[in-house]
Amino acid sequence: MDNIGVAGDENSLRISRASRSMIPDREAQLLERIASLEGENALLRQKLDLVLRRMFGAKSEQLDARQLELLLEGTPPGKSPEPVAAEEPRRSKAPSSPREKKPRLPEHLPVIEEVLIPELVKTAPEQWRKIGEEISERLDYEPGRFLRLRTVRPKYVRRGEVGAVPVVAPLPACLLERSPVASGLLAQIVVSKYCDHLPLYRQESIYWNRHQVWLPRQNLADWVLLAADWLRPVYQEIKKGLLARGYLQVDETPIRYLAPGHGKTKLGYLWTSGAPNGGVFFHWETGRGAACLENIIPADFRGVIQCDGYAGCMAHVRRKFHEAREQSPRVAGWILKHIQNLYALEAQLRSTRAGPALRNAMRSSQSQPVLARLHRALIRLKTGRRFLPRSAMGKAIDYALGQWSSLLVFLEEDRLEIGRVENRRGGGRLRELLFPAVFTKVPVPHSHPLLRFLFPLVEPDLQLYRIRLSSPIDKLSLSIGWHVQRAA
Repeated sequence: MDNIGVAGDENSLRISRASRSMIPDREAQLLERIASLEGENALLRQKLDLVLRRMFGAKSEQLDARQLELLLEGTPPGKSPEPVAAEEPRRSKAPSSPREKKPRLPEHLPVIEEVLIPELVKTAPEQWRKIGEEISERLDYEPGRFLRLRTVRPKYVRRGEVGAVPVVAPLPACLLERSPVASGLLAQIVVSKYCDHLPLYRQESIYWNRHQVWLPRQNLADWVLLAADWLRPVYQEIKKGLLARGYLQVDETPIRYLAPGHGKTKLGYLWTSGAPNGGVFFHWETGRGAACLENIIPADFRGVIQCDGYAGCMAHVRRKFHEAREQSPRVAGWILKHIQNLYALEAQLRSTRAGPALRNAMRSSQSQPVLARLHRALIRLKTGRRFLPRSAMGKAIDYALGQWSSLLVFLEEDRLEIGRVENRRGGGRLRELLFPAVFTKVPVPHSHPLLRFLFPLVEPDLQLYRIRLSSPIDKLSLSIGWHVQRAA
């Protein structure tokens, strides 16, 4: 019995020693598991922050120089920023320039005048004489209304001629034969849909509930296609002018669209083609492959096409680091500062209308050293493994290095820009042109009668009006009058 007891104690001792030897391995596994979960949690938080910023944050990627300085300064690790006492508002000692005093009410509006005569004067006007008047004005609004445009064409025959052919004035040119829609109504439908973002089903309800005019949605859709058909020559002229310049910036934007018969949405792409300080035209495709360019760019085009991944766009690289600035403010701020310097030089070259020789010289002497310094920093960040590959900063670094050879193409080709340039015309940002997709779907008729059309083509501060088209279309005579209204 004693021997059995001693053997049992020895076995227990061996088990306890084995358990103690397994404790460090177990702790190491738990610590590794905790580190993995913390890293995964950090990645999920970054993705959530990015989604929230895209939904509710500012859409602009521009950063003020002082913002970049704050990002570069950062906060030492392990320390929280010290509270700063509130400062009294500083008052500028320099006299401010006098502001232009705007009229209380716009002076270009028509005036409806109402004269109020006192009752005493009305009863005995001969006993009173006018010594002055008091004028007060208010701003009023007259809601839109429907009109019935009735065209009456009297018929005439010459007196004394029996059986003569009657004479009647010809009908004026219209948008579509035997169609009740006039140009004013067509402009209202299109502007409401594409500028005011009112779908056709809402317009159908508004016209019926407020004006008791029933316009079925199918009719509205047909009229929108009619307007697109009429404006197709304008689209073609814009595209022709841009292609003649020999340089295009092309990019595609994914958009979900309804696919009838499938019960769900599909992914399509709105291709945008434009040039700096020029126009822009849109094309709709259901894919984003290189074959789509064959439908956008004609086969006889001779020039340069700048597209992300081929002739790289620094704006895409900037966006990646802009989204990753919350993860590492100092690193993102340093990179964004260098990209900002590159864009500042390009803006200077555009403003001075620099020629090819000057552009090449300035880019070689100023842009190339900045890009070399930026590339060395990205290589160090990549090899140092400071950021996880799946993190926002890791993805931005991988994207920039993967596109680096294409980002340098603009140094060799003086016509290329460093990245996408916002189109500006008449002081107003060209944010959207109407009919981006339907232009490519509606067949062009062989002739167009005369059309005078009041129609806003872009934002309300820049209006295109009086588009005149003469037939036949193969000998197109197109005159466009631009009426610029500066936003108040």
